[in-house]
Amino acid sequence: MLRETGERLALDVPGMASRREHLRLKRRFLAALLRSTPAILWWRLTRSGKARATVKNTLGFVDPVVVDQPLDPRILDSAKPKDLPCPSDITVVLPVYNAFELLTEALDRLLRTTETDVRLILIEDCSTDPRIRPFLRDFARTHQGQGRITAIDVIENAVNLGFIGSVNAGFAMALEQGSKREAAGPILLLNSDAFLPDNWVGRLCAPLTSDPEIASSTPMSSDAEIFNVPQICRPSEFAPGQGDAIDAVAARFNLGSDWVEVPTGVGFCMAIARDWLKKVPQFDTVFGKGYGEEVDWCQSVRALGGRHVAVQNLFVEHRGGSSFGSAEKQARILQNGEIVTRRYPAFDTDVQNFIARDPLATSRLALGLAWAGSLRAQDPDRPMVPVYLSHSLGGGADHYLEQKIAQELSPEAAGAAVVLRIGGARRWRIELISPMGRTTGSTDNFAIVAALLDILPERRLIYSCGVGDRAPHELPRLMASMHRAQDVLDVLFHDFLPISPSYTLLDSDGVYRGVPVAGRIDPAHRFVTGKGVQIPLSVWQEAWHVLAAKADHLTVFSEDSRTIVATVWPDLAPRIRVIAHSIIEPVAALPAPAEGAPPVIGVLGSIGQPKGAAVVAEIARRITAPANAGAADKRAQAPRPGLVLIGRIDPKYALPPEITVTGPYRPRDIGDLATHYGVTHWLIPSVWPETFSYTTHEAIATGLPVLAFDLGAQGTAVQSAPQGVAVPLGPDPAGNILAHFAAAGETNTNMRPSEALQTAQQSSKPMLSPTE
Repeated sequence: MLRETGERLALDVPGMASRREHLRLKRRFLAALLRSTPAILWWRLTRSGKARATVKNTLGFVDPVVVDQPLDPRILDSAKPKDLPCPSDITVVLPVYNAFELLTEALDRLLRTTETDVRLILIEDCSTDPRIRPFLRDFARTHQGQGRITAIDVIENAVNLGFIGSVNAGFAMALEQGSKREAAGPILLLNSDAFLPDNWVGRLCAPLTSDPEIASSTPMSSDAEIFNVPQICRPSEFAPGQGDAIDAVAARFNLGSDWVEVPTGVGFCMAIARDWLKKVPQFDTVFGKGYGEEVDWCQSVRALGGRHVAVQNLFVEHRGGSSFGSAEKQARILQNGEIVTRRYPAFDTDVQNFIARDPLATSRLALGLAWAGSLRAQDPDRPMVPVYLSHSLGGGADHYLEQKIAQELSPEAAGAAVVLRIGGARRWRIELISPMGRTTGSTDNFAIVAALLDILPERRLIYSCGVGDRAPHELPRLMASMHRAQDVLDVLFHDFLPISPSYTLLDSDGVYRGVPVAGRIDPAHRFVTGKGVQIPLSVWQEAWHVLAAKADHLTVFSEDSRTIVATVWPDLAPRIRVIAHSIIEPVAALPAPAEGAPPVIGVLGSIGQPKGAAVVAEIARRITAPANAGAADKRAQAPRPGLVLIGRIDPKYALPPEITVTGPYRPRDIGDLATHYGVTHWLIPSVWPETFSYTTHEAIATGLPVLAFDLGAQGTAVQSAPQGVAVPLGPDPAGNILAHFAAAGETNTNMRPSEALQTAQQSSKPMLSPTE
């Protein structure tokens, strides 16, 4: 529980780990640290991003939110997929109950898409729609022996038997007919709301004809649990034509005979080896009208040595629940699920393990990209799917990205977005974000990244932020290589990595000395590759210029950033556009501090070295230093402002214990925290020319005075705000901040900030601690 002690919040945690557990964890950490030593030394010598990722991975400092799988490079191998064996005698068992419109489409597709001889058994289960039975009789009479349909049988149930009863009747007829023919082929259980694509037989049945241990095969689909695209176990609704576009990509998969074993097949479209159906010839009627019966059959077969596989190179659209009622299906899930669990206690664990490791991740991602690419074909007015290149470090760039993605998922926008994420355990991670969730996969192989993203027929390529990549000098070339004539390219400046390897533009001593142009020799603006090759600033800027010159737009988020980019690349100045951010969440305005309230500086955000950690630490040191009773300068005797950090600071810049540090916060809590700690002024201590500062605008929104140094987007923002104070950075930035409060204290604590600063600047020297 949380409890307040003076100015600090303490956390009481029940059941703290024992001393023995602490020692065990310490030993594990030290062992991991020892294993990391070579990579740490490598990083110290080269500053290699790959070395940093290796250290993070070894120590367990990896992204805990998105767990993804390694991408399989064979999926989109450029070699032509080999021809698959196609059985010549398939029996399709298709139970029918209502859903007339879907039934007619499903049968029409069966006629048009089948590439080999098929026998069809239709089981009409006393549909309440009077059109169904006459239609099936006419269909059988009209299409008997037509094209690839060699025979059609219609079973008309005298009473409603439900799905399982109808399927069992179809299985019995299929087995009986097969016993009279030589080399009878597999049996396909097909729902009347499943739509087969072109040339489906060879792909669906190849596993059964290639391996006698395989009992069933199930294709990828829009509503088939672990076979779902684009998100596992989440159904999707597709517009007409989308299923075919997705299957066209699936048909390109080059998988050979490496079938992925699954815990169970799904009966919407499940091919069954005839010999295995003979061993377990029926679905168990204990499951009533249906749900779980194919799971039970698959587990019974597994117990006999049969295997079940996924067919990754086939996509069959399923409008789930249409023929037997989705509401009724949901009502049966719990009851029949309990039967499965009692009979097969390990099944639920098998499924959860399958979901966790997801061996279908690459095909799911590829088909998800095909789905995203098909959206615009359905609606030409829909924007292109965006593909953002971004990092894994969080912060303002990630806030912006999440805002944009939320917009992309709206029905009026693209409906999907892709993030090519760098900085993880593997160099590249593709994230497909859709209303169904996130589908991910990662790799160190850029060729598979390019092949997967090439599935999108047209796209908006957006460089968002490459900070954290292990080889950032390669990014402009790789992004340029993905740019096709039909694509749109945009380069965003959330930081200045395209301008310098020092993406904050700070020199090696942490000081900003203006825009770095070709010829700047400070080592911070020189990149050293993992192989020790040094890339000077001029070469770096030229490489990024090639990408920037291809861009339709160079997007910056402040006028100051426009000036910086145009200074380095004056020829590209006409392409630069300024689009200001908006804050993530509304921040409540606060009342003005009470008359005579002691000044308290609130520092907002996560403060690292570029964000002014050294400035904050120096201010903290000065205001907590012992007073010098003999000081002659009366400003040394003036009340010192308080300081509270709403956020956190780099541990290298430890603050005195008198200074309150709240830890992470939510923007909506800024007002309450400021009131609780009596904040009267905000300080944005950043010492680099920020491209946009969320914290500055959040602070301004409170209505309290806001101080920031006179550079970058933060300086421009406070200069434009009525309560803003732009403070000179100078050689003593902490002194310049404190000078503002000293001047205000000598005159009037409620003086306008600009007046107080002017008074401070006119003083002979800034306020320092009496010990200096």
